[in-house]
Amino acid sequence: MISAEILERLSQTLAERRQADPSSSYVAKLYSKGQEAILKKVGEEAVETIMAAKDGDKLHLVREVADLWFHTLVLLAHEGLSSEDVLAELARREGISGIEEKAARKPA
Repeated sequence: MISAEILERLSQTLAERRQADPSSSYVAKLYSKGQEAILKKVGEEAVETIMAAKDGDKLHLVREVADLWFHTLVLLAHEGLSSEDVLAELARREGISGIEEKAARKPA
């Protein structure tokens, strides 16, 4: 499946960037700035995604979602997680009502 291959290659690249020089790699620079900088970038991309959706420009929306996904993957990698962890969670939820799944997460 093409999407799984892209995510796998991107995860590998993000892992490799941990060792890269921050002056030569955007991702290495984000890693070096730490979680706060990465969280800020994810937030910015989320807002830009919302604005693109409101504008009604589908190509712009796709590009902003790609940026959001990318920066979310950077966050996951920074935290020692990957797209595989998210895919496993989505697989776990498959076939479960969203209402039931959300209720099951609430503390008793």
